[in-house]
Amino acid sequence: MALSDQPMVVVSSIGMIRESLAHWHQDGQTIALVPTMGNLHEGHMTLIRRAREIADRVVVSIYVNPSQFSPGEDYERYPRTLEHDRALLSEAGVDLLFTPTDALMYPGGLPVKVQVSVPGLRDTLCGAHRSGHFDGVATVVTKLLHIIACDYVLFGEKDLQQLYIIRRLVDELLFPVEVISVPTCREKGGLALSSRNAYLSASQRRDALMMSRILHETAGKILSGERDYPSLSRNGDHRLRDAGFDVDYFTIRQLDDFGLPESDASRIAILAAGWLGKTRLIDNSILSLGE
Repeated sequence: MALSDQPMVVVSSIGMIRESLAHWHQDGQTIALVPTMGNLHEGHMTLIRRAREIADRVVVSIYVNPSQFSPGEDYERYPRTLEHDRALLSEAGVDLLFTPTDALMYPGGLPVKVQVSVPGLRDTLCGAHRSGHFDGVATVVTKLLHIIACDYVLFGEKDLQQLYIIRRLVDELLFPVEVISVPTCREKGGLALSSRNAYLSASQRRDALMMSRILHETAGKILSGERDYPSLSRNGDHRLRDAGFDVDYFTIRQLDDFGLPESDASRIAILAAGWLGKTRLIDNSILSLGE
């Protein structure tokens, strides 16, 4: 779709955003939502450009959601760069920016009184290491989809477990919206783009490149016919540790339920998560092994 010739609207109330969307719906226009926590980088902009391609109107939300941060995580220091983000979004042709407050998103206050949970998918991998994280994600996305009546909602494949949780949430709660996934955007050298990359020192950034390298090399072995997934997972874990990571997991799982794959599984993902100092990084490689 062409860039909007109207200035970007910035709203922080439910009434104002619904009024804008009502006009678009009445005109038969389609709407795409890109939920973010701000501190925007090229990965976010890739989502926005994809949204611009598939919909008549693009809405971006910026909200640092407190309920998806586990105790002791970086909620207080998470980068908040609203003015910079507003300029990027305006230049990218975004139609509407939604910037809700905690009081709007959690009218009953915090801790939350009502949560949305996706059992099974929320309990493994990152969910096993970040207590309550995916309940917080599922809850805030449910609220956003309730507030913003969109046709499409876009998420990146870097947060693969999150993507599949949102897909299941949308299916089970019967939201009339299509979940669109966008491939991971990477820095030169392969590091997956993340707002948390800003925490890395120069030496840690060099070490961080090993995560995508090990994922890529493991994928190559599988595509060449290796199917000893436990051995490949152990090898990847050891290599990450040798590279300086405090590893949460390096594992191979089947899509869509993230269970351990059988040797004949056709759709799998190699997933990794670990810490360099105080920075937690995640990444994955998605493989289709069918004909």
